[in-house]
Amino acid sequence: MTINISAGMVKELRERTGSGMMECKKALVEAEGDMELAIENMRKSGLAKADKKSGRIAAEGIIGVKVSDDGKAVAIIDINCETDFVAKADDFVSFVNSVAHGLLNADIQTEEQLLAMPLEDGVTVDEMRRGLISKLGENITIRRFEKYQTVEGGTACYLHGNKIGVIVELAASDTELGKDVAMHIAASKPICVSDEQVSAETIEKEKEIFAAQAAESGKSADIIEKMVIGRVSKFLAEVTLLGQPFIKDDKVTVGKLVASKGNAVIRFSRFEVGEGIEKKEENFAEEVMAQVRGS
Repeated sequence: MTINISAGMVKELRERTGSGMMECKKALVEAEGDMELAIENMRKSGLAKADKKSGRIAAEGIIGVKVSDDGKAVAIIDINCETDFVAKADDFVSFVNSVAHGLLNADIQTEEQLLAMPLEDGVTVDEMRRGLISKLGENITIRRFEKYQTVEGGTACYLHGNKIGVIVELAASDTELGKDVAMHIAASKPICVSDEQVSAETIEKEKEIFAAQAAESGKSADIIEKMVIGRVSKFLAEVTLLGQPFIKDDKVTVGKLVASKGNAVIRFSRFEVGEGIEKKEENFAEEVMAQVRGS
C-alpha cells in the first residue's frame, strides 16, 4: 500500500526535528506516515551518527555565562565543535545558552548529571547534543563547566566575544567591581587569586630557573640569593590576580583596588575556547570535501 506523504506532514516533522526536507520525507516514507515512529527512527539515526563522530577533535566553540538576577549565583560552560562556522550557527549558540541557563538553575556537580539535565522542552542535554551532531555534521563536546553560589557575597561574569569567559565570586556584592575584576582576568590571565595559592612546586621550579640565570652573572652567593628572591616576588606579582597592575589603572594593583572597596576576591574561573587542545591542521578545501563526503 502506498502512503501519501503530504507537504503538511513533512513541514510538521521539520519543525519538530529541525532536520532537512528530504530527510524528513524519507523518514515519513520509511515509517509509512507514522509521525512518532519517524521521529524515533530519526533520533536513533542521529545517535549513531553522533557516536561515529565522537572521536573527532573539537577545538572551536563558544563560552556561555549566566548570572542570577540577585547576583548570588553564576555559571560558565565551554562547549566545543570542530569549526568556527558551526560555532556561529544559531542552533549551536542557542544550545550553549540553554545549557548555561539550565546549569545556573540546577544543582549539578558532575558531567554525567549535566548530560542528563533536561532542557526547556524536556529533552536532555545529551539528547540535544547528539541531535545537533547529526544536524550540523560535526562532533560537539561539553568540555568543562563551573558554577559559584554564595549567600553572603556576590558574583559577576564577563564574556569577551563568546571566546573568553570569566566568573568571579566576591566576599560582598559589588556589580561594578565584579565586572571590572572579571574583565581584568579575561585580559591578564592570572593563574590564581593570591601568592598563597601558588603551589610550592611551581615556586621551586621558578627558583631553580632564576638561580641558574643569576649564576651566570658571576656575583657572590648572597647577592644571587637576593636576586632570586626579587625575581620570585616579581613572578608572583605577574601570575596572581591581586599582584597584577589593574588594566584600567596600572598605578594600582588589583589587590589594592579590591581592598579600597572593602571587598575581597574569593575565587575565579577563566575559560578560553581551544586552550590546551592540539588542533588538527586542515586546509579549507580539504575541510569542505570532508563535509561533502560526510566523514
